[in-house]
Amino acid sequence: MGYKKTTIPKSEKKLTALIGCEESQAVCIEFRKLGHEAFSCDLLPCSGGHPEWHLQMDVFEAIKLKKWDLMIAFPPCTHLCSSGAVYWDIKQKDGRQQDAIDFFMCFFDVNCKYIAVENPAGIISRVFRKPDQYINPYYFGDPYRKRTGLWLKNLPLLNPTNIITPIASWHSGSTRGGIKKDGTRTKSKLPALKSGSILRSKTFPGIAQALAFQYSNFIISGISIKEWDIMNI
Repeated sequence: MGYKKTTIPKSEKKLTALIGCEESQAVCIEFRKLGHEAFSCDLLPCSGGHPEWHLQMDVFEAIKLKKWDLMIAFPPCTHLCSSGAVYWDIKQKDGRQQDAIDFFMCFFDVNCKYIAVENPAGIISRVFRKPDQYINPYYFGDPYRKRTGLWLKNLPLLNPTNIITPIASWHSGSTRGGIKKDGTRTKSKLPALKSGSILRSKTFPGIAQALAFQYSNFIISGISIKEWDIMNI
């Protein structure tokens, strides 16, 4: 089902792609491998090793720089994700969550035909709509659970490329779980991976490759989402 994880051919047609809120350049680099004119954008300097492909500026100012064929955005999820729901009441009262919601929603007002916005499960599903799909790294050859939503505009669902058995959940802290009614935290049977928020938010290689390969091929093909879905059954 979908595309296999093999050597990716370069495209004859170049797309302009803006990868918003991405300092890692994981997705940007995969588009560049395909020959497209892609740029990452973040307030932070890039860590992907290609500053010549990085716009260190406000993403909505970067959007104005040129006509983009495609935009993929990774808005911060700190105040939005369900894993931090225990703090939502505080963040709603002090305005942090609403600011994060407003920032997320602004991406859908952008004048760009093809848009994908990524975020974990959280408050966006309540205040906006449920994502078009949820994906996990282990759908694309990376053996971790990290349930992430994709909100799409004029783009097809991302097809799994290499479904494998996950070995752990990707998150911060020493255990994964929720909050019980008595306030104690439940524990997961899976080992956790300690990491900072920046590391935790980086896009896995398999997902980055699938985003670049499948979305660029879909746009260049010029076919409808329905036709694309039939081709990839």
